[in-house]
Amino acid sequence: MMSGFSRSRAVGVLAAAALLTATAACGSGSGSAQTATTASGAAGGKPEVVAAFYPLQWLTEQVGGSDATVTGLTAPGVEPHDLELSIQQVTELKDAALTVYIKGIQPAVDDAVDAEKSFDAATAVTTIPAGEHAEEEGHAEEEHGHEELSYDPHLWLDPSRLATVATKLGERLATADPAHAQGYRDRAAKTAATLGTLDQEFTQGLSTCKTKTLVTAHEAFGYLADRYKLKQVGITLDPETEPSPTRLSEVAKLAKAEGVTTIFTESLVSPKVAEVLASQVGAKTAVLDPLEGKPSGDYLSAMRDNLKTLQTALGCTA
Repeated sequence: MMSGFSRSRAVGVLAAAALLTATAACGSGSGSAQTATTASGAAGGKPEVVAAFYPLQWLTEQVGGSDATVTGLTAPGVEPHDLELSIQQVTELKDAALTVYIKGIQPAVDDAVDAEKSFDAATAVTTIPAGEHAEEEGHAEEEHGHEELSYDPHLWLDPSRLATVATKLGERLATADPAHAQGYRDRAAKTAATLGTLDQEFTQGLSTCKTKTLVTAHEAFGYLADRYKLKQVGITLDPETEPSPTRLSEVAKLAKAEGVTTIFTESLVSPKVAEVLASQVGAKTAVLDPLEGKPSGDYLSAMRDNLKTLQTALGCTA
């Protein structure tokens, strides 16, 4: 998650952007050739929509289709929690017809968005408490990246919840761009149906497994566990936090007791801690993608890869 310094820097950037905008307005006369980017999308007539990070960008592109221009704030390979906004990005947020984000993941975005022109995806679904699985395992006291949140923000890892977000996003885009309202609603319905199919694949694929326990590098898979009746045990709550020796010992003991054969690592996080735990348990490691960054394919293919990885690790026969 962002540090206090990063939050201050983001606020400073926001102020600088406001000053830059005001200066530009004073220097432009009625005969200026400068073309301003507006919420209605003056260039090409399409509304400009900003998505905070990859899963939301994918979803917004599916629902927006050819009627909207979608821009992602977080570059490929960058951990979303580490995002710091440039002046240009702050300006993009100010001018956007709609910003799609999840409050609490990226404080810099939280500070910069216009509340009246933004859609917090977490408000569209029933969320689960932050770190509830961690509390069950007795390390609620550890500091973590989502310490300001009362809920787990990783809702996109449950296709059924993301389908609900798609439907709500279609309505928000229809309101922002009434001329293409039906197109947004139709694409939202199609996207929700596609996600419904993915949800069915997970439900069937994880219905008969030898073990229901997944030990993860950090607790990003609470929604997946909640939806498909699995038990998530995170080594840490935050990928940037080193676990205590006590916590490693606790997880190792539990993993051995429950016959865990795989410790899951992530694509954007160092696997070292998971590898140490795996060696203690006599298990192997495998990548389970939390999809916080852009995968090699797209959201659907990455989620299906996750399903295959889970089936192998958990000994599922479906």
